[in-house]
Amino acid sequence: MDKLQTFERLESQVRGYSRSFPTVFATARGALLWDEEGREYLDFLSGAGTLNYGHNNLFIKKQLIAYLQQDGLVHGLDMASSAKKRFLETFEALILKPRGLEYKIQFPGPTGTNAVEAALKLSRKVTGRTTVVSFTNGFHGVTLGAVAVTGNTFFREGAGVSLNHTTFMPYDGYLGEGVDTLEYFRRFLADQSSGLDQPAAVIVETVQGEGGVNTASPAWLRGLESLCREFGILLIADDIQTGCGRTGSFFSFEEAGIAPDMVTLSKSLGGYGLPLSALLIRPDLDQWKPGEHSGTFRGNNLALVAAAEAVDHYWQDPGFSLEICRKSRLLRRRLEALCNRYPAALSVRGRGLIQGLVCAVPQHARRISEAAFAQGLVIETSGSEGQVVKLLPPLVIEESLLVKGAEILAESAARVVAAGTADLEEVMASQTTEVSR
Repeated sequence: MDKLQTFERLESQVRGYSRSFPTVFATARGALLWDEEGREYLDFLSGAGTLNYGHNNLFIKKQLIAYLQQDGLVHGLDMASSAKKRFLETFEALILKPRGLEYKIQFPGPTGTNAVEAALKLSRKVTGRTTVVSFTNGFHGVTLGAVAVTGNTFFREGAGVSLNHTTFMPYDGYLGEGVDTLEYFRRFLADQSSGLDQPAAVIVETVQGEGGVNTASPAWLRGLESLCREFGILLIADDIQTGCGRTGSFFSFEEAGIAPDMVTLSKSLGGYGLPLSALLIRPDLDQWKPGEHSGTFRGNNLALVAAAEAVDHYWQDPGFSLEICRKSRLLRRRLEALCNRYPAALSVRGRGLIQGLVCAVPQHARRISEAAFAQGLVIETSGSEGQVVKLLPPLVIEESLLVKGAEILAESAARVVAAGTADLEEVMASQTTEVSR
């Protein structure tokens, strides 16, 4: 009997990950998963970046169980609660103040796209303007406002209506090395005949996860902040996938030394895989009227318990960030060694523990993911053509498991590249033809 028969019979065709990883997962701990048949898998997907602290983290689980056993408030709309109080105080003391940041914290609906919707809506309310600038290959969610600032045609076509009030500009490196995409953007802003209405906001990912692990340089991010300040545009940093330590520091924009006007957080903010999102707002921009942006499941108290414990346990010690950076260097060296073996077929990009193995032949990425899964490694693809194998191991992964995962990936990639020599030669020939033209 097909193990996925129930899902194929009853669940919507919209399901995605169960197609890529065709088994029924039953239990998980740390960086490991087990299916119903008892087979073990190493998780380099981490809930698409939701499980930075691993599956069933023991420290967080202990706090959750204790909270439930004492009948702590689980659902309370946006009422004040002890769980929310602890999170707010912990987040302020351990995350905001040490970084010299001052934000009001809004809890919209529980997912990342809810935080993006709130940021876009507030930006338009505060400025009185409607246009938002997003970037090529950006991904910000699939609800109508968020998908309007998402670049990928696949997601945009799913909206079923016109997606308006967004202008796309080229991301750092999109036009090739040596091209200053911010100067391109500046020309549009400065020219009254460019057709670009003055934007309410710019929304940006410092690392474009779904877009293919494209990374913006610190200098480019500083230039973007400066440009926004010059033209009176609000800057929204989408840190939904790359925040909560994924790049090494808690916020992915810290390396650039910028202070966005708003920051969207979700995914690993919930600590335990529990749904939670937050919008960080520069205090003077917090111009909502009470209840103006509402929702039944905002500020999930159980998720706030987990979030507070994750921050308290891991982010008091600067050593946690250093450990992430050490693991990222180890992983990057192994990926670079693999790419050096197949320089025409593979390259690597990324920051921290979000790394991308870029395939010259786009379909090789999917084949590598399938080959890795057959060997017990769960890993996804991303990019405009699905050409990037995206690595998102838990931040707390043991070094031995990180190495094991890298070895499985290398073996899978080597097998696919060797088998796809003809595909690679075809791609290289087409590129040569284009250059000669």
